[in-house]
Amino acid sequence: MSLIITLLAAVFVFSAVIAIHEFGHFTVAKLCGIQVNEFSIGMGPALWKKIYKGTQYSLRALPVGGYVAMEGEESPEGKQAQQAKDAREAAEAEENPVPPELRTGRPLNEAAIWQRMLVMVAGAFMNFVLGFVVLLILVAAQKEPITSRVIYEVQEGALCGQTGLQAGDEIVAVNGRRCFVANDMLYELMRTAEYRADFTVKRDGQTVELPDVQFDTWQDEKGETHMTLGFTVYGIEKTPRSVLKEAWNSVLYYGRIVFTSLTDLLRGRESINNLSGPVGIVTAIGQAASYGWEDLFQLLALITINLGIFNLLPFPALDGGKVVFLLIEGITGRAVPEKLEGSLTVAAFVLLFGLMLFATYNDIIRLVTGSV
Repeated sequence: MSLIITLLAAVFVFSAVIAIHEFGHFTVAKLCGIQVNEFSIGMGPALWKKIYKGTQYSLRALPVGGYVAMEGEESPEGKQAQQAKDAREAAEAEENPVPPELRTGRPLNEAAIWQRMLVMVAGAFMNFVLGFVVLLILVAAQKEPITSRVIYEVQEGALCGQTGLQAGDEIVAVNGRRCFVANDMLYELMRTAEYRADFTVKRDGQTVELPDVQFDTWQDEKGETHMTLGFTVYGIEKTPRSVLKEAWNSVLYYGRIVFTSLTDLLRGRESINNLSGPVGIVTAIGQAASYGWEDLFQLLALITINLGIFNLLPFPALDGGKVVFLLIEGITGRAVPEKLEGSLTVAAFVLLFGLMLFATYNDIIRLVTGSV
């Protein structure tokens, strides 16, 4: 039963994240008058398809992806998708899904540069929108008040009180990083060494710097050291405004987690061995689903925001890389040579595929050794 739940939850998460991403590309392309030949949910053989207003909409057998096929895509991956599509159509003895007389838009490569850029970033934008909606549902559904960043009480004798924190302080930043939600503060404290950090607080209307605030620690039965926070915070009454604000700030919080993890990885603070691939993500989804829908939705929000940020990185194989190529074209007045763009994109795909294989290997090792 747990395997079935894991598979269903994984299909739900992957389908939601990828479908909303492709829907972003599709919607902006349509608004810009670009011809979209097909909008597909899923991969593989078509289970259902229908042509409507110049676009074929299809539902395919494998619910783990999707794609938008636009007229005039010049990228190598677009060519590969078109070649695979042509081969599939030839095998199925089908005609072009959208006859020329039904096409209502112009090719992507004939659209203005700013329109092509909008199409590229629209997928990531919709991932952020999905993350906001999911977090909005979670905040609205929680029974407890929203957790604030204002200290209600410092426990008697707590080390954090002895080294600077006071009741009534509003925590603005930890180690120079602004705190949008209470979890921002906890996340930064988890990353600190020696259980101490620099705080910026608002106290009596003034901004106060509190260097080297320290925290009490304790050890469990395994000898592992844990930090004791030593203070409690006020709750915020749930109103439409406070719920919307908390959901938006939570998007910023999740985005910071993703961005910080990427920078830590590049700086060597995090080991590349901690990378998770598809197997690890599916395992995490299954664990979250076993705890309840709230945990599953939290992971869904993290994954969709992660995908949005990752796709905007200026890397040739990603949407952000395509935006860079378009910026170069806009500045110089000439498109990046197709051969150069193709070579960079293929090299980037090889690198990403290698990283995915490496991460999948790590996932399998963790599963076998029971270190998940």
